[in-house]
This record gives sequence, structure tokens and C-alpha cells, in this order.
Amino acid sequence: MTRAGGGPPAPRAEWAYFFDLDGTLLDFTDAPGGGTARLDDELRGQIGTLRDKTGGAVALISGRTLADIDRLLDGDHLPAAGQHGTERRDARGQITRHAFPLERLEWAHARLIDAAAGHAGLLVEHKGLSLALHYRRAPRLGGYAHRLVRSLAPRLGAQFSIQPGKRIVEVKPAGKDKGAAVVEFMAELPFRGRTPVFVGDDLTDEFAFRAVNRLRGYSIKVGAGRTAARWRLRDVRAVRQWLDKARVS
Repeated sequence: MTRAGGGPPAPRAEWAYFFDLDGTLLDFTDAPGGGTARLDDELRGQIGTLRDKTGGAVALISGRTLADIDRLLDGDHLPAAGQHGTERRDARGQITRHAFPLERLEWAHARLIDAAAGHAGLLVEHKGLSLALHYRRAPRLGGYAHRLVRSLAPRLGAQFSIQPGKRIVEVKPAGKDKGAAVVEFMAELPFRGRTPVFVGDDLTDEFAFRAVNRLRGYSIKVGAGRTAARWRLRDVRAVRQWLDKARVS
């Protein structure tokens, strides 16, 4: 990883756009899944403008579920990948989900619920295809949370992976990540043949940055820290300001 450079060039109509949500388009909240957060009218307008200018080549790629992404958008079904690419909806509205041994995930869920019950501030979220252990409300428990989830790996086996993030650690099926989701979208219309752009802030977004770099696109890190991304925006507000430049033709 390197330190990303300055701000990216202004958005252009011939690019394909992929955005993380939390910490990128939305500020973080303490609640799992972002609680009652919604995209505000200004942001919805910015995304709508970008979609219009690019012929629909805009997608969201998030750790959230597709259902939660749609809730954020008040039912506007954009192309999206949820749970780090484990489920994906293409531009035609077709949804695919990664196959995995569900009974092992349910075992892990029960184990996390039992272990978290004695620690105030730990929250377990079952997303259907993945699990998340949140410690945003109790950052002092971060080490314990990571050790706990890693302890499940031997029984879960190679079909699952452990994914760290910002005050969260997740269990998800192996073989899918945000970078794989970008590559899958780029093989389809209206993304195919365009220059990819990915904007994200978290460790989980590094997979997408590396994929975009391989495709000679624009990888944009939000916030501080070492990263594979080649450009940087300071925070969510800076992302919004960058989107304001999307007067592309």
C-alpha cells in the first residue's frame, strides 16, 4: 500500500462509478446497518444526475444487505452489490447470491450471540449471507471482538473468510469481495467499455481499489490512512463536493 495522492479529476460522462456507502456517501452511525439513516435529497439528486449523464453506469457496493441499500434509497433500485459482493443486482434488476453452507453460518451466529451477551456495547448483526460483530459502541473491546471471530475460523473452514473493517469484524463466504463485484459489473452493460471509478473509505474497499487499479481506473480513498488507492478525498463532505462537479457532458 502507498499514500494516496491529491484529489481526483472532476467526474466525466464516459466513466463507470462505484460507491461505498458508510463513511463515503454517508457519515457513520452507531447502530448496525446505519439505523434509520437515509440518503438526503441533495445526495439523491447528485446520484441521479450522475446516472443520467452516464447512461446508468452508477452502482453501490457495500457491506450492507441489498434490502438495506434499497431502504436507504427509499426503494430506488440502483445496481448494487451487498454484503461485500456476496449478493449482487445488475442493471437489469437480476439478483445473484453466492452459494455457501448456511448451517455453518448459523452455528457461528449462535456462538457470537452467546459470547457477546456478556459484553455491553458488542452488537451481532445477521445479514442473511454474512455476520457482523460491531464494536463501535465499545472500541475498547476491539481486540476481543477480532479474537472471538478468528476463533471461529477453523470450524467454519475455507468456504468462509474473516473480514475486518472500521470497528467491525465480519464472517462472510469466501470468494467474493468488493473488487470481484467491480469486475463483475464491468463485464456488463452499461458499465462495459468504460473507465471504472471506485470511491470508498474502509479496509473492505481495498479489494475494489486494487481491482480498479488493474483496470486502469480511478481509485479514490476517503479519509486518512495507507491505501492502494491513487487519489484521496478528505471526508464525506469532500465526496459530496466532488459529486457537485459532475456537470459532465
